[in-house]
Amino acid sequence: MGPIVGILLAAGASRRFGADKLTQRLPDGDRVAVRACRNLLAGTDRVLAVVREGSEELTALLQAEGAEVRVCADAGQGMGASLVFGVHACPDAAGWLIALADMPWIEPATIRKVADALRSGAAIASPCWQGRRGHPVGFSQFLGPELAALSGDEGAKAVIQAHLDQLRLIDCADAGVLRDIDKPEDLSILTTIK
Repeated sequence: MGPIVGILLAAGASRRFGADKLTQRLPDGDRVAVRACRNLLAGTDRVLAVVREGSEELTALLQAEGAEVRVCADAGQGMGASLVFGVHACPDAAGWLIALADMPWIEPATIRKVADALRSGAAIASPCWQGRRGHPVGFSQFLGPELAALSGDEGAKAVIQAHLDQLRLIDCADAGVLRDIDKPEDLSILTTIK
């Protein structure tokens, strides 16, 4: 079996945040994307971080954590373009965990559970907190062609919807699966789930 690869989507423009949110510091001093990367590395076989052009500082930070970093020239087209780029860059994977670099509070144990679900034969796996599906979402290798056909900013929702009957939800006590950072106030540990 090939590796379960974590694809860290880190190529967004941070428009709502007003600055590069991925290099901002969390209350404990860690950078947002560094924490997300570290957690993803702890739960997968390897991590490919997809960044936009001009992300030299972010690239250096993520490489220092042990991630492979690649620049997606089409990142401006949206999340779907970055996801497609990441899947194409890891064709030998047995599956992919698609993670967002602005979600630093997902526990490594939760990520491991999603990866293990793929290893045990799930087509799609996702953590679920209090009845709400969260991130990261794992996709088996056989869904690679569908992931590779995505475009624009649609992300993988269309693939999930097309295979809802094969989605394995993993109940967890990890509110981090729903917490992302859109605005500066979201950096606070005390921010509640929307």
